Amino acid sequence: MNKKDLKKFKTILEQKRDAVVHATGKKTHWENMEDTRHGDFVDQASDDNEVHVNIRLLQTDAKLLRAIEAAISRIENGSYGVCTMCEEDISMARLQAVPWTSVCLACKEKKTA
Repeated sequence: MNKKDLKKFKTILEQKRDAVVHATGKKTHWENMEDTRHGDFVDQASDDNEVHVNIRLLQTDAKLLRAIEAAISRIENGSYGVCTMCEEDISMARLQAVPWTSVCLACKEKKTA
């Protein structure tokens, strides 16, 4: 992969990282509630469910941020675009679709099978 492509992917990754960090920084509905124990049992259950969904979303964002940071590190150390499992080149189409990926499509399919 040439330097121009690496620079492009680094910019894409940094923009995605900034967008995730910015979105994560916003207060969610459940953070703004002073007392989640109001209303009847249905309201309370709904509030509890929303809290659990928001926690899961934050966990997903954290996982994505780790993957983005790892991809930026691979760009900096010269291993970006190489599958961490089979050490073959990752296709440009896969990198364009999921720039933070660390595995080629064949290895990803093996991993999820």
